[in-house]
Amino acid sequence: MESKVSRRLQQPTAQEVCDYIYQPRLNREFASGFTYLTDINAAHLLMLHKAELVPTRVATLLAKALLQMQQEGPTAVTLDPQREDAYFNYEAHLMGLAGADIGGRLHVARSRNDILATHDRLKARDLGLKVLDALNAAREVAVARAADYADVVMPGYTHLQSAQPISYGHYLSAVAEAMARDAGRIEQAIANIDASPMGAGALAGTAFPIQREETARLLGFSECVDNSLDAVASRDFAWELMSAMTIASLTWGRIAQDFYVWATPEFGLIEFPDSVAGTSSIMPQKKNPVVVEYLKGKTSHFIGLFTASMSAVKGTHFTHSGDGNRESMRSFWESAEECARCLALFKLVVDSARPVEVTMMRKARSDFSTATDLADALVRESNLSFREAHHVVGAVVRQALDANLPADSITALMVNTAATEQTGRHIQLSEESVRRCLDPNSSLTSRSTVGGPSPALVSKRTARQRDAVLKAQERAALIRQSVSDSRAVLQRELTDLAALPAG
Repeated sequence: MESKVSRRLQQPTAQEVCDYIYQPRLNREFASGFTYLTDINAAHLLMLHKAELVPTRVATLLAKALLQMQQEGPTAVTLDPQREDAYFNYEAHLMGLAGADIGGRLHVARSRNDILATHDRLKARDLGLKVLDALNAAREVAVARAADYADVVMPGYTHLQSAQPISYGHYLSAVAEAMARDAGRIEQAIANIDASPMGAGALAGTAFPIQREETARLLGFSECVDNSLDAVASRDFAWELMSAMTIASLTWGRIAQDFYVWATPEFGLIEFPDSVAGTSSIMPQKKNPVVVEYLKGKTSHFIGLFTASMSAVKGTHFTHSGDGNRESMRSFWESAEECARCLALFKLVVDSARPVEVTMMRKARSDFSTATDLADALVRESNLSFREAHHVVGAVVRQALDANLPADSITALMVNTAATEQTGRHIQLSEESVRRCLDPNSSLTSRSTVGGPSPALVSKRTARQRDAVLKAQERAALIRQSVSDSRAVLQRELTDLAALPAG
């Protein structure tokens, strides 16, 4: 028995190779890649016919066979690992429908290498748009909730220590800003996919007078990859998109970490509905934040997948190879599908999380987050340097802590006495001024420079962010519509070709 795909190989493929490489690959890739392979075959056929590289009779019979395969779907194809991969199995079925001679003519002026490179770009483009849509949907929710909670005061944290008052809306607006950059990176990665490798052949193009621009048009690409070797050797469009998705996972992972801590009874700043929580098998009081734990954990997963891809391609030669272009892509497909799912969950979390406003305000009042405002007042009203004011307020905070007093129990007498002790100067900060400085609402409203957390600024910022999200969604919709239109043209032209007289 000889090889089913080549007379160069005089032995059948070893059973272990079939069992451990080809059959798992077919099970994993054939159905998911069937539509892309059909589109590539259709576009190549239409180009060959237009370039007069196949006669009309042959082109018509091939078009009919392709339409039949499209209608019957991937399950109609009997997968044989002795034929190695998706392409040879697809071709064998096509030859069974159109005849060995007719079916075998479709492979003129191309290689599995440029076919696979094109498949990867087509699928990556679709998955990139799926991820982008999910990210923009989550952004939209973050912006909406930011606007809702623009005046809900909470303590801001640095080093997980109470720092200065912000609002929950300011926090979510910051999340939306980071997500906007994540979306921008994904958009750019999708733009860099927009070039067709078809016509590159194995690596050196072809001597046949093909029309690469025509194939690119039919597949919805705006241009061709300019160098035939680069076309089959490179998958950096996938690494770029994978990098962007990994960075996006770090964004949502950090937010999930905040929510994870804030939802504990010890913090009690936010709460989740029961619909996004789990419980314990033994402890009936438990309400576990299972979704944010999942999101936190998946960030590590994305880093691992990205690292696996980079490791697979590292050290490969700059040409087509199985490890460089197949094994390295496995993690990408998983990453893209998982990213879309995680973003849907992140949207759910951001939308369903509710601030516990009473606790937020109580902590902002009592946890010394307004101490900086008090130091600022000493600078403005008592002509101290900020470093002197910092020392004075630090001494007051120490005194309050030693006396087990919350921040809002600090008095003007405590401040003025500490100022005299620290500076040797007589300071008379008024009680009214101290009360104003220690009020988180007053602190929030006063921070009205560009980028600040004052409710008025947050409202203006979220309005701009809402417009930015809408524009991003419109851009993504235009790309998706362009892809859809191109596929409709491809389908129509294939159908028209199939309708031509075969004689």
